[in-house]
Amino acid sequence: RAGDESAGMGRFSLEPLSLPGLAVGTALLLLALCLRAWRTRRPGEPPLIKGWLPYLGVALKFQKDPLNYIKTLQKQHGDIFTVLLGGKYITFILDPFQYQLLLKNHKQLSFRIFSNKLLVKAFSIKKLSDNDEMNDELHLCYQLLQGKSLDILLENLMQNLKQVFELQLLKTTSWETAQLFTFCSSIVFEITFTTIYGKVLAGNRKKLISELRDDFLKFDDKFPYLISNIPIELLGNTKSLQKKLIKCLTSENLAKMQGCSEVVQMRQDILEKYYVREDFEIGAHHLGFLWASVANTIPTMFWAMYYLLRHPEAMSAVRDEIDRLLQSTGQKKGSGFSIHLTREQLDSLICLESTVLEVLRLCSFSSTIRFVQEDLTLDSETEDCYLRKGDLVAIFPPISHGDPEIFEAPEEFRYGRFIEDGKKKTTFYKRGKKLKCYLMPFGFGTSKCPGRFLAVIEIKQLLVVLLTYFDLEIIDDKPIGLNRKRLMFGIQHPESDVLFRYKVKS
Repeated sequence: RAGDESAGMGRFSLEPLSLPGLAVGTALLLLALCLRAWRTRRPGEPPLIKGWLPYLGVALKFQKDPLNYIKTLQKQHGDIFTVLLGGKYITFILDPFQYQLLLKNHKQLSFRIFSNKLLVKAFSIKKLSDNDEMNDELHLCYQLLQGKSLDILLENLMQNLKQVFELQLLKTTSWETAQLFTFCSSIVFEITFTTIYGKVLAGNRKKLISELRDDFLKFDDKFPYLISNIPIELLGNTKSLQKKLIKCLTSENLAKMQGCSEVVQMRQDILEKYYVREDFEIGAHHLGFLWASVANTIPTMFWAMYYLLRHPEAMSAVRDEIDRLLQSTGQKKGSGFSIHLTREQLDSLICLESTVLEVLRLCSFSSTIRFVQEDLTLDSETEDCYLRKGDLVAIFPPISHGDPEIFEAPEEFRYGRFIEDGKKKTTFYKRGKKLKCYLMPFGFGTSKCPGRFLAVIEIKQLLVVLLTYFDLEIIDDKPIGLNRKRLMFGIQHPESDVLFRYKVKS
């Protein structure tokens, strides 16, 4: 769901170029860029904003402050307009009542073409682009991320959490200081990886997980550039990191792990139908799945912890709710790791869920993007809108998430925003009409994140454990803003880390 998806990564020859040849090549490149930016608006098309830079268009303004820049364009041009952004023309649809236009025209607006190009760039997964049958089979695996299969994953998550906390953190009887993002990264990566892929058996397990996590985070830091049109060869050691991570997840290395999840086993069985078992690209598929499982969960966990630490009234309300649940289920908070909650019990924690949803509202910049496969007319309630083949069309939910007509004082963190009369609040309005889509951190329609249930349940479970067993205090009591380099996808990282301290409750 992220970034520009044009296919041309560019290739570099090592043969020396003559000066005349180089000059001609440069001139042709500049000509191509200028022709790309020469586009004019046709009758019936949305307003067109190209900027003054060939190819880049408005990318620099957008990157500086995407939310406010899009709001400015909305005021000037209305709820539908097209921008040139990093070599691609993207039509934005900002009115939440018009989001359904993407569903109505799903045959002409392809998510698969868009996502397959992204997978080539980010993970070197090439075979999906021309194999719909494999695409369809892999998509079926996602049924193992809900229902009874989700309960099994939840049980394994709790066991892995128990191992992490009992061995490391429950020895912390005096105050320990840590960087919050680093702390969340360490725990989320380890418990997610071991739950999905199983336990590493060989060598020093902790050292191997730690090295894998560090390499993954370095790779993820370059992800926004990786999915743009910047060749991977120009991104420092990103290519070697990608290869190293893929190698860790090849069939040979996965076979050395113990207790992989149903979903990973099913994916592996399907992949072995379309590749020879030794094929390196099988590891690339698993890297993509690992990235989808971890990359946005880590910053979501950070922001949930950060806002709870910054708002004592929210921390108190969530803790009281957890305590009441533990008492009603006859569970005592002893010196060991003894609590156990089912998915239904975790879902009954309305205050905790509202806190997580509020964090997602504030920090998610995920967009829903489709590739326009043919010239198309969108039949809008106000006026028809023409789209060109080869363009992208995007829904940008942060506009709705920050709309004061939908959410009062949208810039504020309000842990109870999604609670009404003691139940989960699901009714929000704009222009006096009830909204179907008021919160969209996980995408929309066919591209809705299939792992959303696991991600939310994991964050809830981890927060319950931390708030039950630990005293937690923030040290850097300063406002932390969003690092906006992830543009149109995912949960934004913080602009800096923040110090906090923790110790086991007496």
